[in-house]
Amino acid sequence: MRNRYHRRSVFSRLRVAVVCLGLAVATPGYSQVSPSEHEAHHPGQGQTAPVASPPASPGAAGNMGQGMGEMMKGMGEMMKGMGMSPRKELYPSLMELPELPPERRVEMETLAHERMLTGTALLSSGLDQLAQATAQKDYSAMQKATAQVRFGLAQFESGLAAHRALADGKGARDVALQWFQRTMSLAPAADDESPREIFGLSWFHYMTMVLLTAFAITMIWMYFHKMRRATQLLQSLTGGIPLAPTTATVAAALGQTSPPVSGLASPLVPVADGAFVPAQPGKWLGKLRVGRIFQETPDVKTFRLMNPLGGVLPFAYLPGQFLTVTVTPDGKLVKRGYTIASSPTQHDYVEITVKHEEGGVVSGFLHARVQEGDLLEFSGPSGSFIFTGRECRCILLIGGGVGITPLMSVLRYLTDRAWPGDIFLMYGCKSPRDIIFREELDYLQRRHPNLRVVIVVSHAEGTDWKGPTGFITKELISQSVPDIASRYVHICGPVPMMEAAKKILAELGVPKERVKTEAFGLAMGKPEPTMPLAELPLGKEEKAAQIALPVVTFSLSNKSAPFAPDKVILDVADEIGVEIDNSCRVGTCGTCRVKLLAGQVTMAVENGLEPGDKEQGIILACQAKSTGNVTVEA
Repeated sequence: MRNRYHRRSVFSRLRVAVVCLGLAVATPGYSQVSPSEHEAHHPGQGQTAPVASPPASPGAAGNMGQGMGEMMKGMGEMMKGMGMSPRKELYPSLMELPELPPERRVEMETLAHERMLTGTALLSSGLDQLAQATAQKDYSAMQKATAQVRFGLAQFESGLAAHRALADGKGARDVALQWFQRTMSLAPAADDESPREIFGLSWFHYMTMVLLTAFAITMIWMYFHKMRRATQLLQSLTGGIPLAPTTATVAAALGQTSPPVSGLASPLVPVADGAFVPAQPGKWLGKLRVGRIFQETPDVKTFRLMNPLGGVLPFAYLPGQFLTVTVTPDGKLVKRGYTIASSPTQHDYVEITVKHEEGGVVSGFLHARVQEGDLLEFSGPSGSFIFTGRECRCILLIGGGVGITPLMSVLRYLTDRAWPGDIFLMYGCKSPRDIIFREELDYLQRRHPNLRVVIVVSHAEGTDWKGPTGFITKELISQSVPDIASRYVHICGPVPMMEAAKKILAELGVPKERVKTEAFGLAMGKPEPTMPLAELPLGKEEKAAQIALPVVTFSLSNKSAPFAPDKVILDVADEIGVEIDNSCRVGTCGTCRVKLLAGQVTMAVENGLEPGDKEQGIILACQAKSTGNVTVEA
């Protein structure tokens, strides 16, 4: 038992020695205090008088900030009992550096040195008490002794920090702040020696922003690249022609003062004075999908045409214009023009209404072989047989048979836009079963009080028809349309019907410039005769010259061919393979307009020419004949 007790005593002393050695190493200033100074600060140390230290608890080490005030008070009382004045606060003084005057700096140095001595004394006393308590296994005394050691170490470090701040002359505020945070168990401040940031952001943030910006730019570039590819694909499928201009541009072109129309005009081109005029017809070329086929009458079908990619049409048009379809029924390219029957207010589709003519190559192909979902090639829109409602406040539409199609486009357009003017439609058909759009005309007349429809049939036998019969006469027009002389009139149908209507209107006092016509089939009127050759006795040379035919030269194609007096320029172009766009071939659509560079021609019909065309040398290839050499730009 005696040996066991001796060994425990030895181990206890070794533990105390290790603790003391660790504290001595952690406190560099302690070894610099002499024993005399230690005795001066601890009078009566030989007595075992209790030290007035602040009461400690098991949580004191982790809650220094909460009990710091009581500890400081307790330590002050302890120092009074030891014959010393209470410590002075260093925080405010350190915060005033380097603005302290010289006398205050001396006072600070003294106070700092006193703190170091006080801290050394407290460390020494606390270590002694810790050694005694450890030997006696007095855990409460051990806790008080360790608290005193910590407090003494804090006193010593504060004095040392003050000495450093006074010696360096800078960083005093940082030293005071760090010491205060450590004493109050606060989170340490950020390391001032860390890499400086630019505008408050680190290099990591800048690199991240650069990468994100590069990613965004790449995505935007890919978007526009894909859109360009999609546009190229759309143009390849629909003909490669840009979409039509906006409604505002069309309204400006028409000089429109009323609200802008929903339908759009054909593509526009700028002119020198800044205004806009309709571009040359037939500029759009592409494919349209047959969305629906409607059987209007036994020999009339309506073909609804749509964008093959979906969405709006790839072109725009005005009411009364037509499209040119290109088909190859027997392996040979054939073109025909068909008037648009739908309203330009319908942007998703366009409709053409086609009558199956006996022997008609294209109409027969469309009726017999074209089905829903097929793709057809079209060009246009073309034509000047247009009425938009701005020309006058009243319109008379006269149609015969399938000639109602352009008039129906006008009628649908005006009613869609709630046009306030008076609309009169006089429509002649062979029999009631041949009336095209009959149900829709009845519906529109009931719905719009400003619309008056008069339908005349020439053969009503065996039917329940109760309307007018016969033909459109002068009496019927004067009874149905009041104040006829002030109306604008559009006529479309067979040539005999149109010639009769024009004569009647002239008798009723309608000015010629207020009447517009569009022919179906043969051209209006009779061709003007070509210049006859002089009926004089001819010699051999004159007869040889007469036999030699004139020549037509196509400048762009660098081709030429004999030009017979009974042929038109378009016929010669077809024979030698010169491409001249055309549609109606009767002089009304204006699709085949070309520039005459040399020579003179005569034209039987000039309806397809625009104002000013003749002055600029523009002719219609389907009408131009000559008895001399000519050169055209084609």
